[in-house]
Amino acid sequence: MALMFTNKELIRLALEEDIGPGDITTDALINKDRAATAVIFAKEQLIIAGLDVAQEVFTTLDPSMRFKTGFQDGDRAESGDDILTASGKLRALLTGERTAVNFLQRLSGIATLTRQYVDKIAGSDVRLTDTRKTTPGWRRLEKYAVKIGGGHNHRFGLYDAVLIKDNHIAACNGITEAVAKVRKSRPRLQIEVEVSDLDQVKEAIENKVDIIMLDNMETNDIRQAVRLVDHRALIEVSGGIGLKRLAEIVDIGVDIISIGALTHSARAVDISMKMI
Repeated sequence: MALMFTNKELIRLALEEDIGPGDITTDALINKDRAATAVIFAKEQLIIAGLDVAQEVFTTLDPSMRFKTGFQDGDRAESGDDILTASGKLRALLTGERTAVNFLQRLSGIATLTRQYVDKIAGSDVRLTDTRKTTPGWRRLEKYAVKIGGGHNHRFGLYDAVLIKDNHIAACNGITEAVAKVRKSRPRLQIEVEVSDLDQVKEAIENKVDIIMLDNMETNDIRQAVRLVDHRALIEVSGGIGLKRLAEIVDIGVDIISIGALTHSARAVDISMKMI
């Protein structure tokens, strides 16, 4: 069983969802051999992400589709800029329009929001990361968009890093027992533990974990936690870190700030397509 969809699988599912047994409007109006050119353009300032995905949507419908662009993922586009020009069968352009633009709007929205956060911490050594709070099936693409925006990826799934969370701790009657069980099962892996108060910070330090995640802690408690840890572990801060609060946390001495909002709350940016 695949751990996550490939881009092509996700595109196929998206097209099947939209087209179903057929695009009844386009098929009725447009001759199957008619050719055309369309332009996808920005309607606001944004960071582009997903150009290859949009192209793949159209080539899935018309393998002979041709493209032209002066941009690449990670570039900033201004309102009115032509992002991508596509030439091929008109039916493919009309049928694939919404799916292609949906991918671009969503991924560019994540990249745009991520860039706003990254710009806020420019000049610091803090690592800004995403979380697993992604759209089911979209994780590979959404985490890609975070990187395009200048952020970093936290773990991709439950399989590639140890993170002992609050419910794990509750099930094991504490951090000490949870850490001991993980070390017995996976002795060579780095261990991260999520904590919610200073007593748990002390317990995590005593167990010599590698990363301590301070979850939904007040700023003063984060300061105290940094002093307690005293460089004996990396410190990650997570939970409710908006753009306004970012400035007060970035200079406290933490190493990582993880932000679920990069993926779960990013607004789809305004992108459209027109025939030329």
